[in-house]
Amino acid sequence: MPSGQTPGRLAENVMHFARVLRSAGLSVGTDRVQLALQALPVAGLEGKADFHAVLSACFVSRHEQQTLFDQAFTLYWRDPDLAGRMRALLLPRVNTNTPPPVKENRRLGDALFPSSRDAPAKAPPPAEIELEATLTSSAQERLQKADFETMSTDEFRAALRLLTRLKPAMAPLPTRRREASPRPGRLDVRATLRAAGRVGGDYLPLRHSAVREVVPPLVVLADISGSMARYSRMLLHFAHLLGQAGPRVETFVFGTRLTRLTPLLRQRDPDVAVAQCTANVKDWSGGTRIAHSLHDFNRLWARRVLGSRATVLLVSDGLEHEAADDLAFEMERLHKSCRRLVWLNPLLRFEAFQPRARGIRAMLPHVDDFRPVHNLASLAQLVDALAKPPPQRRVPSA
Repeated sequence: MPSGQTPGRLAENVMHFARVLRSAGLSVGTDRVQLALQALPVAGLEGKADFHAVLSACFVSRHEQQTLFDQAFTLYWRDPDLAGRMRALLLPRVNTNTPPPVKENRRLGDALFPSSRDAPAKAPPPAEIELEATLTSSAQERLQKADFETMSTDEFRAALRLLTRLKPAMAPLPTRRREASPRPGRLDVRATLRAAGRVGGDYLPLRHSAVREVVPPLVVLADISGSMARYSRMLLHFAHLLGQAGPRVETFVFGTRLTRLTPLLRQRDPDVAVAQCTANVKDWSGGTRIAHSLHDFNRLWARRVLGSRATVLLVSDGLEHEAADDLAFEMERLHKSCRRLVWLNPLLRFEAFQPRARGIRAMLPHVDDFRPVHNLASLAQLVDALAKPPPQRRVPSA
């Protein structure tokens, strides 16, 4: 084979592989394809490891893209069984209470095997009735109010797409420090004198200052017990969206033990991030020990991730079977360690809900806000609430 030429249909396959990566979200331009075609005859055709290393060096520009690239490489070049599993993700499924495990990236599956929706529409026979497959306004409105627990797999995926349209933002809080401001306000004498010194004191350019504002940190504590798994999966996507939007977000989940997921949710791809979370959590859809988990958080993490300005989102149904006194004590500690404690409980979807369970009665006196979290509409209301300054906390009378 002459130097610089690729054997067989390798060039065509590499270009198609680059299109798959581009459809899955990686930024792979024509220059990267040309670079790969030049590098493969030199060092990438001796074995599988060399082939993978050359394509990875040419197509991956950030570390967080490596997982998606590895999955695409495995599906495209090697294992037909995994390809079948990815095709199975695109098929409709019977709705069950237990969500199927998500190990592969569904967005990658769409890129490798585009659905019939994305294919060019064929002219339908005149005698047949064509069904509308896209989400109409009424379908979106119905999906906004649909319960996460009762959604089918297709509805859940559509809800995840609608979730990305939310624009979460935390209301900034004033600090004791001040910063330079272009608007007239408090006169900054020191800055004014420095500016006058730079021009020789011929005139006095006034400088002003304003109160510095910072975005408070946000901590998510999500219950992943059997009754909360479907809601918690959606809340992990919501926490990933919050983290990508800018606020400093720490995410923990708990069933029978406390697990920190913040490093895993830094992955830009939400499907990959949530799949890594579910794979690394050992007690997903198991039992629940709320008091024990809150004790671990208060003892090990509260001083590290909380502060006087932090907001805590506690996602749980409050169905605790341990001692209610311990749970009330840990909730009081958590409440005193943050600025705002918001309890998100899916049981509030029932109009006749009453706090009769011991765990709920023990937790309720120590929260600042009690909200439902069972559909997209409730998450949109939560986004609006987080964007507003928190109300002043009531000081208990002595």
